[in-house]
Amino acid sequence: MGRFLSTFQGRLDSKGRVSLPAAFRVVLEEDGFAGVFLHPALEQPAIEAGGNRLLATIDGLIGRFSPYSEARDLLATALYGQAETLRPDPEGRIVLPERFKAHAGIGSELVFVGLGEKFRIWSPQKFTAHLEEATLSLRDVRASLSAPDGEGKFPPVARGT
Repeated sequence: MGRFLSTFQGRLDSKGRVSLPAAFRVVLEEDGFAGVFLHPALEQPAIEAGGNRLLATIDGLIGRFSPYSEARDLLATALYGQAETLRPDPEGRIVLPERFKAHAGIGSELVFVGLGEKFRIWSPQKFTAHLEEATLSLRDVRASLSAPDGEGKFPPVARGT
């Protein structure tokens, strides 16, 4: 099964459409998903997207909680209640809902970022800031892993991009 890999630039056309990267459309087709499942990312100013594998991950996460529990209800509301399934047109274009663009701060340009079983859609500026933060955090992780104490603990990751 293919993975969502790499980073692709995109631009909304005059009708508000954007082409999904061809490589991402292939992964969605291999996954057997007719379209693309999207929801606002929970902890980032981005849109999370994918197909059946992403839905299975969400199902597994929600399924860890008791039926009718508050935690289950909150997760289901956040992950399913705000979600959309979009079907690309014959040229592979989708129209992002306005509320998703507002959540991610997307104007006319955007970035698709592969994350293996899912991908995210970002504004270029917010993704650049996120990538810089991730790179700095990874340097701290690397230093921690090579520390003489050998504990290899991951440092806390600062949020706020």
